[in-house]
Amino acid sequence: MDNTENIANLKKQLGDEVVVVMVPFQTQSHLDPFLQFACLISSYGLSVHYLSLPTYNQDTKTRATAINPSDLANIHFHDLQMTPSPLDPDIPSEVPKHFHLFWNVTMHLRQSITSFLRDISSKSRRIVMIYDCLMSYNVQDISSFDNAESYIFNPVISAFGMYCDHIFPHVGLPIPIEQQLLQKLPSSEGWYCDEIMRISSFQVQYIGNSSAGDIHNTSQVMEGTNAFIELLGIGQDKKQWAIGPVLRPTKKEKNGFPCLDWLDKQPPKSVLYVSYDLLTSFSDEQIKELAMGLELSKQKFIWLLYDPDNGDIYLGADLKRKFEFHAGFEERLDGVGLLVRDWAPQTEILAHSSIGGFLCACDWTSCVETITMGVPIIAWPTHSDHPKNGFLLTKMLKIGLVIREWDKKRDEVVTASTIDNVVRKLMASEEGDEVRKRAKELGEAVRKSTEKGGASQMELDYFIAHITR
Repeated sequence: MDNTENIANLKKQLGDEVVVVMVPFQTQSHLDPFLQFACLISSYGLSVHYLSLPTYNQDTKTRATAINPSDLANIHFHDLQMTPSPLDPDIPSEVPKHFHLFWNVTMHLRQSITSFLRDISSKSRRIVMIYDCLMSYNVQDISSFDNAESYIFNPVISAFGMYCDHIFPHVGLPIPIEQQLLQKLPSSEGWYCDEIMRISSFQVQYIGNSSAGDIHNTSQVMEGTNAFIELLGIGQDKKQWAIGPVLRPTKKEKNGFPCLDWLDKQPPKSVLYVSYDLLTSFSDEQIKELAMGLELSKQKFIWLLYDPDNGDIYLGADLKRKFEFHAGFEERLDGVGLLVRDWAPQTEILAHSSIGGFLCACDWTSCVETITMGVPIIAWPTHSDHPKNGFLLTKMLKIGLVIREWDKKRDEVVTASTIDNVVRKLMASEEGDEVRKRAKELGEAVRKSTEKGGASQMELDYFIAHITR
């Protein structure tokens, strides 16, 4: 985003009078947008401090290959210290066990964060803390500093999803969409597992009145309406800013990723990208059906396959075990599809001219990227806010198709024939071409909104003006 020059000059004069402290939740899907938001704030000349665990700080900086080095150099990284309790390896869970590790980690950072705040508060006129709501317990001491104020940044949830799933059930106000769509709106019942609800409920109780406002990784352009953003502030004396999209920038250089070289050899809009977030865990049977469905469709694809419980991509030694069910599938990969065996930059993949569709679970991070890059989606929700995000993109914005209807059980296996039909409809039909056209037009409008004078850029300007008032 381009900022306003007079605001930037003013902030450079302020120096450390106003210091911004970023406290992300300790998972990569939250760390990356927090870092990008930190760079946007830093571009106004403000001093920005980014707090995270040593390993995550190093990993985040290593992955930030597309960020301007001068922007990254202006971010002060601080390593948080902790002594976590051991994780019970036999703990039952509906979500991958590594999520419990993240939770365990982020319950032991309060002392380290408070110590940092105590030190920096004596050197600054004002501290502006921007934190993830899932870190509310750890940052609760911010209210004890007279020269500090705090704001919540919501990087991984849409305004539509937040209102429908978390606010509407409590305020009793209507959901402002057409009656025909309202009748098809998926229920949240059965999509949020107990662990996620327990974690969210625990953190929310520490928000209290300490937060002076909320920043959202979305916009009126991205969601097609400003109604839900406005509704988020109902009954609260808090300001709301919608500054999205906040996502890692793309870079023209290949950065040594073989998958991008492979994409260079494919025709425009001919490849389907397949990827899921780390909280999505498929059974071997479902992986088999997905692989067979992709093969039946005869469409080119690039598939990033994770092992959620290891937090790693596990195609190495386990590749043969996962795909031995269909003789010849591996041999056909070089000509038809590509299985990615290492971390790859999703934004760069979606921005590539050969990508014609994206099959994913509809976590909001993926939705932000696919909307911004103008790529149509095949929605396959698996948990949490995924159904609402999928509904927003496929039924309201009409830039995608659904792999199955929302009323189906989320653990019900989707057959290869179903996958085949939906993939071919998006990638090789007139209906798919129309969806792709709408997605392209929306992407262009969203990117334009981040330019000088655009809606999202103006929202960011307003936020900077507010915290430096």
